[in-house]
Amino acid sequence: MNNTKTELLHTPADSVGCHSCRQSDSPCCRQSENLAPGLLIREAFRDKKAFIPFITCGDPDLETTEKIVRAMAENGADLIELGIPFSDPTAEGPVIQAANLRALTGGVTTDKIFNMVRNLRKDLSLPMVFMTYANVVFSYDADKFIRTCAEIGINGLILPDLPFEEKEEFDDICQKYGVALISLIAPTSANRIAMIAKEAQGFIYVVSSLGVTGVRSEIKTDIPSLVKLVRENSSVPCAVGFGISTPEQAAKMASISDGAIVGSAIIKLVAQYGRNAAGPVGEYVKKMKDAI
Repeated sequence: MNNTKTELLHTPADSVGCHSCRQSDSPCCRQSENLAPGLLIREAFRDKKAFIPFITCGDPDLETTEKIVRAMAENGADLIELGIPFSDPTAEGPVIQAANLRALTGGVTTDKIFNMVRNLRKDLSLPMVFMTYANVVFSYDADKFIRTCAEIGINGLILPDLPFEEKEEFDDICQKYGVALISLIAPTSANRIAMIAKEAQGFIYVVSSLGVTGVRSEIKTDIPSLVKLVRENSSVPCAVGFGISTPEQAAKMASISDGAIVGSAIIKLVAQYGRNAAGPVGEYVKKMKDAI
């Protein structure tokens, strides 16, 4: 673990609050005042290993998603990834693909997800990021989408289908509104790792395995070498995802990096328990957080 502490440059929020929530110390107000992508996200990694769970919004419905997010927060999640469903999620394995389908079939929309986040931000202050696909942002209107993210207190954006070389259009808007555009580094990134790491914001998502998301019995990638190269080129925290499902795997990946990201194992619980999934997911998050 890199023990270097991250210094946060918080700016006092305006006393009347932001135009979105009218609360002087709300996440979205502090974010709009800082306008420095990633500062709030780094709090998730301050003096500890971060556990980062993922959930597909609207699976099986947004009321359940909201309960699950609260259960995650109550049981030790340091940062939460909220997946906005897409009809062709190319980075996802069958488990999360099925969750996307269930959510879309149930009528979830981006605006409905925005409203859910507004409800969550009434009392939750931990960092949250959206994970979705470039076409979702384009079709909504990129400026409007990212501006709304900032207004409702979304701290970052992960677009797994966005090539690093083509990120400038999104990155300029994210910079304008203080939303971190999270970079992904994969085993195939090779000589691009240093370049990606140098421009990273918030945290770096280290992809543990080739292929799509999904539970794996063993992670064989040389993660220590990837993390070493990242740390040689950036002070931004890095967390490992793709394939992690057990406390032992989470502990191992967090010992190498700054945190562990888990998605498919959680989505499996949601598929199993449906509208009663908040309890089991909360228990799972606690077990994983305790392990790291």
